[in-house]
Amino acid sequence: MSYVLALDQGTSSTRAFVVNEAGVPIGAAQREIRQIFPRPGWVEHDPEEIWSAQLETARQALQAAGVAATEVAANGVTHQRAPVVLWDRTTGQPLYNAIVWQDRRTVDLLERLRHAGYEPLVREKTGLVLDPYFSAAKLQWLLDHVPGARVRARAGELAAGTIDAWLVYRLTAGTQHLTDVTNASRTLLWNIHTRQWDPELLALFDIPATVLPAICPSSAVVAETAPALFGTAIPIAGIAGDQQAALFGQLCHRPGMVKNTYGTGCFLLMHTGQQAILSRHHLLTTVAWQLGTQPLEYALEGSVFIAGAAIQWLRDGLGIVRSAPQVNELAASVPDAGGVYVVPAFVGLGAPHWDPHARGTIVGLTRGTTAAHLARATLESIAYQVAEVLHAIQADAGVPLVELRVDGGAAASDLLLQFQADILGVPVQRPADVETTALGAAYLAGLAVGLWPHPEAIVPHRRVDKTFLPSLSAADRAILLARWRRAVERAKGWARE
Repeated sequence: MSYVLALDQGTSSTRAFVVNEAGVPIGAAQREIRQIFPRPGWVEHDPEEIWSAQLETARQALQAAGVAATEVAANGVTHQRAPVVLWDRTTGQPLYNAIVWQDRRTVDLLERLRHAGYEPLVREKTGLVLDPYFSAAKLQWLLDHVPGARVRARAGELAAGTIDAWLVYRLTAGTQHLTDVTNASRTLLWNIHTRQWDPELLALFDIPATVLPAICPSSAVVAETAPALFGTAIPIAGIAGDQQAALFGQLCHRPGMVKNTYGTGCFLLMHTGQQAILSRHHLLTTVAWQLGTQPLEYALEGSVFIAGAAIQWLRDGLGIVRSAPQVNELAASVPDAGGVYVVPAFVGLGAPHWDPHARGTIVGLTRGTTAAHLARATLESIAYQVAEVLHAIQADAGVPLVELRVDGGAAASDLLLQFQADILGVPVQRPADVETTALGAAYLAGLAVGLWPHPEAIVPHRRVDKTFLPSLSAADRAILLARWRRAVERAKGWARE
């Protein structure tokens, strides 16, 4: 039993990987999932589609690897963190679509709480800010708008949770309702100091505790899959939100180490050890992981809402390319963006601005602007947003950035990563396998069952594909960043009534 099955349920697709003892994925499968937009600013997923896609890709990955379920030592689960599912505890039937992290329907509710002065309380208890990105307001909306949901929730008939809780419930045929500490720390309902669902926060969002899952470590055997799913029961031994899993998969096990994942959004985390640093620069304090019974470890995080999604917009919204890789070819056909700046605030701005009223903006257009300039400016916008967050993280932690470890789909772009190194002024390191989110889930699960005896035993398995060194002068870097900041100011507050 020398393999781990890692499930990676993302915003745009659902994937599964079989990872061997050397930390190498030997079998994989992927399926895109539908993005549902009932109204402007609303984003949903079908929970049943998520489950069927995850089960299908898990079986396909095992088949592709030529590995039987009886050879799998453990199952690790990682996923998009903030979406919320509400379902019938007995039948397992979802009562509504999953409300996705990009969804903005709860902006007014959270602004009322902010204006009432609750943000300092929430920040102190959770390390988070009052933003629609997080789970609590989504769950409150579901309880308020699904007929009969609040009464049934108080009666104990309903279960709710983030995607990990939903997947574990289905993987165990409805016998387990649980979430790990990383996901609990993203809900606005869990106190990162007392390590419990906080009664004051539950009252603030009017959420009954009866609807919430039990909380477990990120690396521990907490359940097993129903035998009928794969032909045998597999221990569920690793659960973590996608960005914490990526931090672990990048082997950022020591304080001061930083990773960025270029996915639908961008998510930067700096490991801060057993110290929960409260940010002074509008970042988030979050749980990094908990290994078994060891103390919690923490991270500082900055979230960029739109990164790879901006590339999808060029393909699906504007139709200037037929596939995402073509964006790189088009962008590389011009030496620079021609003075064009794209601020992809399609669902507002995340860290360090936290402006839900910001909207996508393009500045610097001239008659000489081409589709290639627009493609390059869109790629560069990802790097600019990452730079803003990293500057804030360094200011909070008081630790200079030595290197940035990167992963995620858009990390395949040499053009993007070279510009990232240039605009940061530090090396950017891409691993041989950019799917470190799934690797993190696999490592967490494998540690729990002894496949690897301790985290340091995994370090030799890290393989670097390429390191991008900065080539831009400090003066030119400062000019580009100043122009970016001017563009961001023009995007702010656009959708405010």
